[in-house]
Amino acid sequence: MGSEPDQLGWLKLVLAPDLGPGTLDGLDLAPDDYPRLPDWSDRDLGRIGLSREFIRAIKHPDQARLDAALAWLDHPSHHLISRNDEYYPPLLRRIADAPLALFVNGSPEWCLRPQLAIVGSRNATPGGLAIAREFAEDLSRAGMVITSGLALGVDGVAHRAAMDAGGITLAVGGTGPDQVYPARHRDLARRIVDNGAVISSFAPGVGPRAGHFPARNRIISGMSAGVLVIEAGIRSGSLITARLAGEQGREVFAVPGSIRNPMARGCHRLIRQGARLVESPDEIVDELKPLIAELAGELRGLLAPREASSSGADASGAAIESDASDPQVETLLAAVGYDPTSVDEIMARTELTTQAVSSMLLELELQGRVAALGGGRYSRTGQDSESSRPESSRASNRQSNRQSKRGNRTE
Repeated sequence: MGSEPDQLGWLKLVLAPDLGPGTLDGLDLAPDDYPRLPDWSDRDLGRIGLSREFIRAIKHPDQARLDAALAWLDHPSHHLISRNDEYYPPLLRRIADAPLALFVNGSPEWCLRPQLAIVGSRNATPGGLAIAREFAEDLSRAGMVITSGLALGVDGVAHRAAMDAGGITLAVGGTGPDQVYPARHRDLARRIVDNGAVISSFAPGVGPRAGHFPARNRIISGMSAGVLVIEAGIRSGSLITARLAGEQGREVFAVPGSIRNPMARGCHRLIRQGARLVESPDEIVDELKPLIAELAGELRGLLAPREASSSGADASGAAIESDASDPQVETLLAAVGYDPTSVDEIMARTELTTQAVSSMLLELELQGRVAALGGGRYSRTGQDSESSRPESSRASNRQSNRQSKRGNRTE
């Protein structure tokens, strides 16, 4: 995630007190200038508009905090993802004052996949938790990464359900990456690292503080294509996440509840304010499908030069279309076959990178040509022409499959 000198420069910026992205983004700087600022002279830094306080902060950081951050990063699963990095969440990069960098414990590649945030009450009812589990499972099977805040209640259930369904989940914390809050979710955090990533904009050593959680919520909504709220009281922090999502141009979904359930009042308020009332995961998938397709194409465009350089193909950087004329897609389809096949097996058979395989699988899922199975496995559907069928027919099939699945449950 960038060169070591750049990483050190980004760390010094992140550790500087009160030096947020808003301050730096207001300066006339090229993106590549940011990590090099600590090496500039005091005169040059003053010339671009930085105060003496900020100059001192980035040139003379707290050495103990810097050493702690470097020690944390000295681990193969620990990463610092700057806004210049290819793994920086693409939707988060679009928001105003996007974090300068993120600390990631896990696989940063998953930050590139389309995400759906699921949030809700820490004191959700059993019915609310069951709904959170159902939506997280089904949306994971539809190819979405489930993002939440590692809190008790709905957050924790959403994370677990996504992994139980063989999907990927991302947790955004309100502490440094070396800490877990609440502490009882330490085991859950470890499991998430193996099936996604735990993410923070706060440096190692930073503990939980009330002011950190709105910042965490802003990242949750900013990374996601949409936010689903399941049970929220009138003063719930989930409503902050929903408000931020609206301000960022994201879709906000809310599940209605009983008028006698105080945990439904926040959702009802959101619906009155314009959030989309949803009763099934399919409604969310259909609403977000255009944006998901856009993100998949954007990812393919990002990866095209790298893949082309390794294969000798045209390195113009144009996105590769996922159609029958694309030899990479046909190679991938042949590697997937009609039996459950893991991503690792697909990569071994095609010699493509994780990112390239993930992006193509996502596009092929949207076209109905492959199906995501449990345990992170995929198979061909045998219906390569399904993308030409009416949307209503595909939606009907999805609903029929969901009803059949629920009928077989023994909960």
